[in-house]
Amino acid sequence: MINSISIIIPCYNEEKTISKVVQKVLDVELKNISKEIIIVDDGSTDNTSKFLDSFKNNQNIILLRHDNNHGKGEALKTGISKASNEIIIIQDGDLEYDPSEYSNLLKPFYEAGADIVYGSRFLGGAEYNRLLFFWHSVANKLLTLICNFSTNLNMTDMETGFKLFKKEVIQSIDIEEKAFGVEPEITIKLAKKKKIFFEVPVKYKGRSYEEGKKIGLKDAFRALYCIVKYSIKK
Repeated sequence: MINSISIIIPCYNEEKTISKVVQKVLDVELKNISKEIIIVDDGSTDNTSKFLDSFKNNQNIILLRHDNNHGKGEALKTGISKASNEIIIIQDGDLEYDPSEYSNLLKPFYEAGADIVYGSRFLGGAEYNRLLFFWHSVANKLLTLICNFSTNLNMTDMETGFKLFKKEVIQSIDIEEKAFGVEPEITIKLAKKKKIFFEVPVKYKGRSYEEGKKIGLKDAFRALYCIVKYSIKK
């Protein structure tokens, strides 16, 4: 059984959503499982830090800040290094992924011996998914397909923002990518270690650029570069 989890929330300029996300994580009820919430403010220049200060007296929350914006990969590296519990959950600082999914995402760890669980937006079976950008979906699926050639996994959503790991598994690799290239980097490095991956269908309420979405075309090209880089790197 799982007794404890660490939820890492990397965030940058998420003043519109961060308080709601943190409160949703706090409100999640997981029977007999203790929660540690590690929030990494990656150099926000809006009111994100101000909103996070309202949680600074909560004993279950660790607030960390970067002086400057480095990128999601660097924020994850900081958070993962501080995590102390059995399972590490990556929770984006927006409202695209719902913390109420944690119980389903944790099942493969204690029912099937998983090392890693990804929440898939494309697996099918989710209650709902918001329809947004066609070309984003194409890019995500194409990058996942190319990554699968490298890893020999039949994954459906490598770029998902919902990733869970056994602590010793994710802490066994050195994260090099500072930005969104961290997604294929982690996947390929752990696949090379022959770790056991599972996917679970999740709800997805994507947001538009007007609502604060940050990932773009240049990130897709960086992800493609990282797939090649970490596929050939020993």
